[in-house]
Amino acid sequence: MRRNIVHEGSRNLSYEIREIVAIANKVKELGQPITWENIGDPIEKGEEIAPWIKEIVHETIDDSRTYGYCDTAGVPETRIFLTEMVNQRSGGTKITPDDIIFFNGIGDAVAKVYGFLKREARVLGPSPAYSTHSSAEAAHSGYNHLTYKLDPYNNWMPDLYDLRNKVKYNDSIAGILLLSPDNPTGAVYPRSVLEEILKIAREYDLFIITDEIYSHIVFPGYPKIHLSQWIEDVPGIAMRGISKEFPWPGARCGWIEVLNRKKDPNFSEYVDSLLAAKRLEVCSTTFPQMVIPKVMGDPRYPQHLRHRASIFSNRADELMEHFRGCPYIVLNRPGGAFYATIMFKENVLNSHQTLPIENKKVKEYIETIVENAPPDKRFVYYLMGSTGIVVVPLSGFQSNYPGFRITLLETDDTKRNWIMKTLRQAVDTYVNS
Repeated sequence: MRRNIVHEGSRNLSYEIREIVAIANKVKELGQPITWENIGDPIEKGEEIAPWIKEIVHETIDDSRTYGYCDTAGVPETRIFLTEMVNQRSGGTKITPDDIIFFNGIGDAVAKVYGFLKREARVLGPSPAYSTHSSAEAAHSGYNHLTYKLDPYNNWMPDLYDLRNKVKYNDSIAGILLLSPDNPTGAVYPRSVLEEILKIAREYDLFIITDEIYSHIVFPGYPKIHLSQWIEDVPGIAMRGISKEFPWPGARCGWIEVLNRKKDPNFSEYVDSLLAAKRLEVCSTTFPQMVIPKVMGDPRYPQHLRHRASIFSNRADELMEHFRGCPYIVLNRPGGAFYATIMFKENVLNSHQTLPIENKKVKEYIETIVENAPPDKRFVYYLMGSTGIVVVPLSGFQSNYPGFRITLLETDDTKRNWIMKTLRQAVDTYVNS
């Protein structure tokens, strides 16, 4: 090309959760059956949508309005409904329907929120990091994603000392990102931690982004706290959606809740730019937006959420039992979402460990791709070749800690028990090989 047409940040676009699929498909072609544990799709893992939710969806599709455009920011009735929900639960921070903006899934919201920041303005996020956020932030800036540490020896809580120092000594940081419940760790932050982050944001005049896609999948005994309940007077953006809690990932329907927009003129102008970007697309998906008030406003919905959270909580207990007493790993019981992170302890992994692979073609392939691979990715590849189980290496989440993420989504009790049992056996065998 006469001119270089590649964006400076394009090399930072990485999504290990999907990229590992190409490796797994090759292993599958060579004859190893695959068990997918890499992506958080409840439908793929066998979850059935509640019949009453399906009935609402069926009824709504008969409304001719579902086939047309809606307002740029979203269906007005739905935005009014969500506004009332936010204001009912908030700790004093109120919003209007104009503070709700719909997107084609949280992925679209993430792309816009980072993409329309001034390039020099950075958002500090957690590590381990969820790839959609870390890649979008890095791509927008053209540099590696800036992160603060989550502490595996403190239930994956944010290292507040590290967070504060990152903010203090890097004045390009304009915002702080947090996910609670977290992906990939399943950690749920107590109010005391959230209030410390709020203090930092207020002291350094930052805004806050929370990814709340799992905010209604919080296990019994853990706090369910939304951004609107603790942000007070600091500007912020909460990201929400229906993909995980209905669950309806194929709907591609997410939204942001803008909090304290008028507290800062620069923040308000930035939010205006997000809405202007949506105008170029005309609108987001109309049909699922029209379903939201009918489902979330149904008296059966709270029990639906409690039931699903209880299921995932029980599966977390199963996982903890399978790995009880394992001396090679750190496994914190997740408090929400449907993931768990299994971290290898320091100096446990090396470049000589293997797992037995019966299929000769698969073995040859795995031995080729593990060369120069990070230690945890090496384990993940051998695990795939030996057992067919596909997990995501922790190094794929912008983390220096070696390990892997597993889901709690498998609905078949026998198969789920096999997955967890096999993972424990694989860890023991690999470390001692």
